Amino acid sequence: MLRVLQVRDGAGQLQVVAWDGQGDARVVRGVSSTYELATQAIAEGQTLQQRIDAAGLGDTVNLRKAAAEGQLGLPVTHPDPAHFIVAGTGLTHLGSADGRDKMHKAAQSAEKPTDSMRMFLMGVEGGKPKPGEVGVQPEWFYKGNGAQLRATGEDLVSPAFALDGGEEPELAAIYLIGPDGTPFRLGFCLANEFSDHVTEKGNYLWLAHSKLRHASLGAELLVGDLPDHVEGTSRVRRGDRVIFEKPFLSGEANMSHTIANLEHHNFKYELFRQPGDLHVHFFGTATLSFSEGIKTEAGDVFEISAAPFKLTLVNRLAVADDKPLAIKKL
Repeated sequence: MLRVLQVRDGAGQLQVVAWDGQGDARVVRGVSSTYELATQAIAEGQTLQQRIDAAGLGDTVNLRKAAAEGQLGLPVTHPDPAHFIVAGTGLTHLGSADGRDKMHKAAQSAEKPTDSMRMFLMGVEGGKPKPGEVGVQPEWFYKGNGAQLRATGEDLVSPAFALDGGEEPELAAIYLIGPDGTPFRLGFCLANEFSDHVTEKGNYLWLAHSKLRHASLGAELLVGDLPDHVEGTSRVRRGDRVIFEKPFLSGEANMSHTIANLEHHNFKYELFRQPGDLHVHFFGTATLSFSEGIKTEAGDVFEISAAPFKLTLVNRLAVADDKPLAIKKL
């Protein structure tokens, strides 16, 4: 399968790289970003593969060496990060309600299902509609814009006021809005939808606050359809020790919603169909170290891997300095 990456050269400039996951990765000629490549493909009525074939390939790139040297960038970036919308959906995976339900049980009677469980069951019952029909809408959240995104090898920085900084191993899809407002899915990538689970546990209405954090994307943009069944591993390292390791499942066979249904309920809003905007949409997970009693610390390293992706997503947890907030009158 075609993979598109952005890799820095020796001078620190981003190059667009095409790779089939097997042989040599090679620089795509004539473009300086995945955004430019995708914009050209839309304008020419081509697929990304067709646009790459037309542009031609140049020098080979050693991706393992680039990863070791911290040269792998985000798979796509926008010239103006404010036009890169970061959002996602939760309670979308079979089993994903268990951890969330435990977190929120204390907030209400154990005899009454939590809102999380009710939302999950709605997805199980109506998240996979027949072709041409619209299914039930999922839980939805906003994480920020492109300024929040981090590449593999970069730190995920938790705010000084945060109560927790925990990983969420997921798959995400990236979209570019065409000139007429049509969303074009560019492909899929590994993702860490980093969140503050202690804040969320305090009150479900604080979910929106808990999601306004950094997030990371794997280097590979996997072009084409996602396999129905994806198996991965989420790992947390502290120094020389692995303090958490657990498999996670994704792909539609392991989800209570179809990807098409999740896409519909995001892009049904005209606000999210502004020409030239990029979007990354996180599809949710059922695996959290927080649900297993892990309390992360600054310096912990998150590792997320899953076939068919070849490169591991690696990020270190850091905590921002506490700086006073000054609000002034004009």
